[in-house]
Amino acid sequence: MTRIQHLAEISRQREREGRRGFQVIACVDGRGFSVRRADMRKLLEATKGKVFTLATLDHLISHTDLRLYQSRKG
Repeated sequence: MTRIQHLAEISRQREREGRRGFQVIACVDGRGFSVRRADMRKLLEATKGKVFTLATLDHLISHTDLRLYQSRKG
């Protein structure tokens, strides 16, 4: 989790400097985060809500900037 928070801070710093930031997302699995609510809160804040689990992984592309790179149908 510290790595994700660090990446989020790097992105914010880049934006403060007028440079392009980047979207930070996390994919977690296991019940550890469900019982460590404070850690999950920090993770959600650092990723601006972009935390996915195995159950929600199918939403990763449609709910992140990755959708910009998705080929269009038709």
